[in-house]
Amino acid sequence: MSDFLIKPATGREPLQASFSDASNPIGLDGVEFIEYATDKPQALGQVLEMMGFRPIARHRSREVLLYRQGDMNIVVNAHPTETHGAHTGSGHPVLSAIALRVRDARAAYRYVVERGAWEVPTHAEVMELHIPAIHGAGGSRIYFVDRYKEFSIYDVDFVPIPTVDQRPPATEGIHFFGVVQYIGPERSYDWIEFYSELFGTELIPDEERFGIMPKGKLLRTPALQPANRFMVQLIEPEFNVHDANERLHRIGLGVPDVLAAVRALRALGVEFVETQAAHTEQRGAITRTYLGSVVFELVHSAAVQAGA
Repeated sequence: MSDFLIKPATGREPLQASFSDASNPIGLDGVEFIEYATDKPQALGQVLEMMGFRPIARHRSREVLLYRQGDMNIVVNAHPTETHGAHTGSGHPVLSAIALRVRDARAAYRYVVERGAWEVPTHAEVMELHIPAIHGAGGSRIYFVDRYKEFSIYDVDFVPIPTVDQRPPATEGIHFFGVVQYIGPERSYDWIEFYSELFGTELIPDEERFGIMPKGKLLRTPALQPANRFMVQLIEPEFNVHDANERLHRIGLGVPDVLAAVRALRALGVEFVETQAAHTEQRGAITRTYLGSVVFELVHSAAVQAGA
């Protein structure tokens, strides 16, 4: 059993009636937003805009900016006290949180905490929503959001930037495909158990791979809508590498046509890695690393989510 789950199976509550679907125990329905923590928000914003994202709203009380394209939201958090402990000590931007869309945020949070997840105390300010969260890799947070349709969390916590299109279209059908997580040596089983126990993920066979960097173990989440399923890739360090820091490393973006997406992003100024080991092809592509830590991987994926 993963040491990320602090309660043994014999001490957990039975499955709640509202989550009777064993294959999707918390009513998971995709990713609502991914958050970067940085003290260089303008520089990170330039990278995001090259990737097709546009700034659309500012947080009411914190140094936080919301970027969007299609159905994807990325939050840039530059508030001095809110790096959530997800830092490398290098001053580079870090992936500090991922927010999951769920059927009922309070019930989902209660479900995972009852099964041993480490809860994160949150303190909402005036005119702010309380968004429940648990600890993830490397001090990051996993949030649970159930307001993502007609009424969203941004309607309360953010103020739209005037004259800006609140629904900028996705570049060449780009959508969230998954996240890549670096883990410690021999930690694959712990993290597979963590995601399976809490979220109902399934382990994808090694012969079924995606993208151009098919390393480690790949997990697929359930979702209320099949198009909203996403991947978690777990990568242990190479044998001769002694970096045991566990962290969210990069975002995977799905595109119906990788080569068309690469052409469009290159026109916006994005540079891609072209080596013998990792090069652009119809199966996938990977950008160069910006700001010391920010990298995106494109993966062929025909599924285009709503709003893309």
